[in-house]
Amino acid sequence: MYSLKNDLLNINIKPKGVELSNITSVKNETEFLWQADPNIWGSHAPNLFPIIGSMKDDTYIYNGKKYHMPKHGFARHNENFTVKNQSKSNITFSLISDEELYTLYPFKFEFEITYTLSKNILSVNHSVTNLDEKTLYFCLGGHPAFNCPIADDEDYTDYYLEFEQTEESESYLLNMDIGLLTQKTKPAFTDGNKINLHPDLFIEDALIFKDLKSRIVSLKHKTKGKLLTMTFEDFDQLGIWAKPNAPYVCIEPWLGFADNETTDQKLENKEGILQLEPDTKYSAAYHIEIEKNRLV
Repeated sequence: MYSLKNDLLNINIKPKGVELSNITSVKNETEFLWQADPNIWGSHAPNLFPIIGSMKDDTYIYNGKKYHMPKHGFARHNENFTVKNQSKSNITFSLISDEELYTLYPFKFEFEITYTLSKNILSVNHSVTNLDEKTLYFCLGGHPAFNCPIADDEDYTDYYLEFEQTEESESYLLNMDIGLLTQKTKPAFTDGNKINLHPDLFIEDALIFKDLKSRIVSLKHKTKGKLLTMTFEDFDQLGIWAKPNAPYVCIEPWLGFADNETTDQKLENKEGILQLEPDTKYSAAYHIEIEKNRLV
């Protein structure tokens, strides 16, 4: 286990997939991150690369050849990340393409994740470097799950998500039989910029937003105020998800999303895919700020 700690927060990171596993108050020991109960959902905060969501038949086509790709990509289960840099306040992990990964993803790359702890803010930066001689196609994102409710005397329905701007965006629906996006949408916001949490909110799977105006969202209690804030300026899409009736909520900054059910499966035609030219680097960060009054 890798750790970062200051006077306010203690952060733990698992070697496998370099997955964040704890965001804990130093003073009152409150745990803000979901603790991966395997009977409900056995993850904390997977790192998603080089794909987000499901591909049709877990397969894509590149240069006329079919490749297998697991849901959310291979980074989240990979045990070959190495520590590239480490200091008291940050740590950088690196995953470099190898022969095994090349059978899933025929590109030469370096994927880096840097965790930086500054006071009550945890920043997660992703970098992709194209080490190949051809264009690299990829998606990336985060999947952190936050405990909700946070206290024994609270209820899930006491909480809501508040976005920085009034939103007209609707959530894109998944075909739940195959896990692929449809063109159907449904309203998600109340009072213009709020999503109230309730046990049946995710009965049709995740809320998936392609065109939000906001790049800041806060998880708030109806009477106690803000619990935490996610800032995701570098990400164009957002997922909100939990298992129905589960005591957590995922706030997921994305660059990309699941295949559309009408996909031709060609990687370069995938909606939301990013392109990176040889010898260039792409970076995107999101930031989790825990309210200070929740730390004492």
